[in-house]
Amino acid sequence: QVQLVESGGGLVQPGGSLQLSCAASGSIVDFYAMGWYRQAPGKRREFVAAILSTGRTNYVDSVKGRFTISRDTAKNTITMEMTNLEQDDTAVYYCNAEKRIGTPAEYWGQGTQVTVSS
Repeated sequence: QVQLVESGGGLVQPGGSLQLSCAASGSIVDFYAMGWYRQAPGKRREFVAAILSTGRTNYVDSVKGRFTISRDTAKNTITMEMTNLEQDDTAVYYCNAEKRIGTPAEYWGQGTQVTVSS
């Protein structure tokens, strides 16, 4: 069973920056994709960004140009740099990993709170 542990959330003013990290308990090489989802109060969980095993990245339109996702396979970690944060970015951010090799599986972290407020 793979464990995903997020870190880096917190309180930041509009226009500020934060970095989220997600550390996996095992190798991330076999994951088809890893990424971030978020859930704001009263809203459904939504896709934010993902990085595929090929290195290709995908972003929801609302964060393009502001968020950057990357991965470090040596450290079994993905990171998301968030800049020019807006109040609408306030949410609990969840790390996600999808495995397609062998038995398909999906893993989630416990979530980390990001609050953008003045």
